[in-house]
Amino acid sequence: MFFSKYHNFYSMEMDGLDKLYVTIGDKIKKLRTEEGISQLDLGNWVGKSANQIGRIERAEGNPTVKTLYAIAQHYKIDICEFFKPEENE
Repeated sequence: MFFSKYHNFYSMEMDGLDKLYVTIGDKIKKLRTEEGISQLDLGNWVGKSANQIGRIERAEGNPTVKTLYAIAQHYKIDICEFFKPEENE
């Protein structure tokens, strides 16, 4: 009963969270490809595997704040940039 009552609420929340993961992943992939490096290279620089970077880029993994901070430091951007919507959205 509890699940049925709140299912739509939590589904809506996850939709927004899923969109955030997609936004973050897209931004990381864009930065990485503009730099012309592989997922393995980025992973090595931030202490993650190529598989983990790929999962983040595909919005299949939940990046930690520590990981996002490391990636932001690599690209010399503010970590907040990952959370800003694209200007065309």
